[in-house]
Amino acid sequence: MKVNEPLNSPKTSNPQTYEIASNGSSPPSEVLSSGVKNPTEPVLSPKRQMAWRVASNLAVSFKYAWAGLSYTFQTQRNFRIHVFIGALAISLSVFLHLKSVEVAVIGLTCGLVLVMELLNTAIESVVDLTVKQTYHELAKIAKDCAAGAVLISAMASVLVAGLLILPPLFSMIYLSAIN
Repeated sequence: MKVNEPLNSPKTSNPQTYEIASNGSSPPSEVLSSGVKNPTEPVLSPKRQMAWRVASNLAVSFKYAWAGLSYTFQTQRNFRIHVFIGALAISLSVFLHLKSVEVAVIGLTCGLVLVMELLNTAIESVVDLTVKQTYHELAKIAKDCAAGAVLISAMASVLVAGLLILPPLFSMIYLSAIN
């Protein structure tokens, strides 16, 4: 199939003809009239075609990071649960007037869980991209191990928060019951 479209080059303003070749075994890749393959064109949306490039400035880097956080928050139920529980733990620790170091430890452990959830999402996405709609035992292992890392970090976070929050909380409840 021949298509007339301008190339993404600022030097070229004339449309050039290129062919989209498809052999059925893999996604179609474009072949420019010069014979050079451009595999990103049919797979990526126009906004993401140049995503492999290094961000041009710090603001663009933050934009990409925010896009990853936003995607994970919107699509991953467990990430939203971790955000809610982390915010609850930090709020409770501030309400109970814990020491700054204790609040910081709770914040760091909650942050670790969120980081692990982000990495889990990234690993799952890459594995899904690689195996597409097929089952592969190694893909299962990769996804299960990433989920296990989230589980361990969440259990550690619950342990830390419990050790730091529960004693003052029980004291507060006990004192209010006596009065």
